[in-house]
Amino acid sequence: MHRYRSHKCGDLRESNIGETVRLSGWVHRVRDHGGVLFIDLRDHYGLTQCVVDPDSPAFAQAEKLRSEFVVKMDGKVRRRPEGTDNNDLPTGKIEIYVTEIEVLGPAGDLPLPVFGDQEYPEDIRLKYRFLDLRREKLHQNIMTRVDIIKSMRRRMEGQGFFEFNTPILTASSPEGARDFLVPSRIHPGKFYALPQAPQQYKQLLMMSGFDRYFQIAPCFRDEDPRADRLPGEFYQLDVEMSFVTQEDVFAAMEPVITGVFEEFAKGKPVSKNWRRIPFAEALRKYGSDKPDLRNPIEMQDVSEHFRGSGFKVFARMLEDPKNQVWAIPAPGGGSRAFCDRMNSWAQGEGQPGLGYIMWREGGEGAGPLANNIGPERTAAIRAQIGTKEGDAAFFVAGDPDKFWKFSGLARNKVGEELNLTDKERFELAWIVDFPMYEYNEDDKKVDFSHNPFSMPQGGLETLKSQDPLTIKAFQYDITCNGFEIASGGIRNHVPEAMVKAFEIAGYGEQEVVDRFGGMYRAFQYGAPPHGGMAAGVDRIVMLLCGTNNLREISLFPMNQQAMDLLMGAPSEASTKQLRELHVKVNLPQK
Repeated sequence: MHRYRSHKCGDLRESNIGETVRLSGWVHRVRDHGGVLFIDLRDHYGLTQCVVDPDSPAFAQAEKLRSEFVVKMDGKVRRRPEGTDNNDLPTGKIEIYVTEIEVLGPAGDLPLPVFGDQEYPEDIRLKYRFLDLRREKLHQNIMTRVDIIKSMRRRMEGQGFFEFNTPILTASSPEGARDFLVPSRIHPGKFYALPQAPQQYKQLLMMSGFDRYFQIAPCFRDEDPRADRLPGEFYQLDVEMSFVTQEDVFAAMEPVITGVFEEFAKGKPVSKNWRRIPFAEALRKYGSDKPDLRNPIEMQDVSEHFRGSGFKVFARMLEDPKNQVWAIPAPGGGSRAFCDRMNSWAQGEGQPGLGYIMWREGGEGAGPLANNIGPERTAAIRAQIGTKEGDAAFFVAGDPDKFWKFSGLARNKVGEELNLTDKERFELAWIVDFPMYEYNEDDKKVDFSHNPFSMPQGGLETLKSQDPLTIKAFQYDITCNGFEIASGGIRNHVPEAMVKAFEIAGYGEQEVVDRFGGMYRAFQYGAPPHGGMAAGVDRIVMLLCGTNNLREISLFPMNQQAMDLLMGAPSEASTKQLRELHVKVNLPQK
């Protein structure tokens, strides 16, 4: 018999009854039933119930066992007594009568429990991540992640893509976040950068004639912590294709992403016909460029009904032509208590309040706004937005560029509070026609709004003749249930157009050549039209595992302060290391 095991802890069935077997694993828990010890033995593959009674030669050893001891057990497989089957376990009809126990690895007092999935402080969980990962739910999530990545690879290869690995040590580039820099020992004073994305390399692969690339790529960004992104590093399904239009990218990727969701959705419906929503429409209807389309609420511009009305606050705002009033319908929300609750919520979000109208029995509008604008205008609003008796609507006013994010939060809040958002499905969509540029208020200049390597709609001529802030790009996102899960674009492969695009954002031609020399040179020697995208592996796994915390689907994540509590990173470098790298530490004054 093998030194450690003849079977795994999830293998044994009724067909094994009568066999002498050997199992190794962790003591999941010990139960004492009137002097008979029941030991649940766990490994990666499952759990088996082991029984030790006072007649067993292993009984004295069994009494010393505690949770998370690693042990080897020999014994005979037998049928569980009638009425004690556990139908939740594949091994639930059998048990092992134990005759010998060997402790392979004793365990000290546990800093957190492994049995059960109760909440526990996150810093403890991350410091003892090796214990945390033994917990059933987290262990399952990690294995689901493995299976999802396998599914992605299989589906990409089925679409004719080839997996290539691109360099980790590369050059710094303006991808929209800070780089992690790595000092060079061989070239004093110079630094490598960890890739924010394999963007330039995958485009260079298209220049090199490889046609269809993909990679499960690690990406590194020195960003401030965010709830929807792990600090430091994340993984993406990175894709690039040659001789394609935007439609070709959509046709190739929709079946891959839909297929992955259908495979792991656990019976939840997945949208098959993805909606395509222009960026501007997404902001106007949903107050978000990653709208949760499970929520049926669509906002509408109702400015005309307040222009010149008795509600002077809105009427005065509308004297400025850039200002608007948007309505957020609230089906079934026509109670004073709910409207007051939403108003208080808005104040908690830093707003002065949230105006509302309720529609009573008979269709009459009620509330301060209705009283100020009168029944005729109230009825016109109701006709436009389609509210009924028992419904309400909330109103946000001002410059849409400044309030659209708040209006989207309010829409989400209404959908959540009134149980309008269907939590039992996955709603996928393309967001298209992103603006090429935006105005950077901090630097007081025009800047790229998305990916700087995207092709503007209209090409070089548009860049020469159109107001930059009105130019749309061949850029697109995939959204699901309120999350952006992928982003991409058709690339700007024309050297003159690339230089002009960067010039508008404040980069001179020489700077473009210096920073993107490899790609700029490649464009001079026959560049195919190409495009692609990158899908966030972590967010997709998070959605499919039904959690809102990325740490629940990652092996060894950092905490919100970008610290690895398990390994003690970041840590100080030794004087010898710094000297070899020609680096001097200049710490800020405390």
